Amino acid sequence: MKYFESMTKAEIVARIAKQTGAEKEVVMNVVEAFMESVKGAMIEGNEVFLRGFGSFIIKHRAEKVARNISQNTTIVIPAHSIPAFKPSKAFADMVNGKNNKDKKL
Repeated sequence: MKYFESMTKAEIVARIAKQTGAEKEVVMNVVEAFMESVKGAMIEGNEVFLRGFGSFIIKHRAEKVARNISQNTTIVIPAHSIPAFKPSKAFADMVNGKNNKDKKL
């Protein structure tokens, strides 16, 4: 079983700053602006497509009936939308260890 570490925003900023030579404060502002742009677009009902990386999409969930097991009751969960990320095929293949060294993200 693989152990996966997670990265924080601060670690991403530090990595980008090291790779680009840019100041951390500038990189933090860019990362924040990117996240706000994606959130704003999705709140407006738009999806965001980044070729070679993936898509930030809106998934629509239909109304459904569910059970509360502890109280033995049924509840109705209303239809709703949720934000989701769908990686590109090349990105997903890289994560799954398939040999795609010829393709760049």
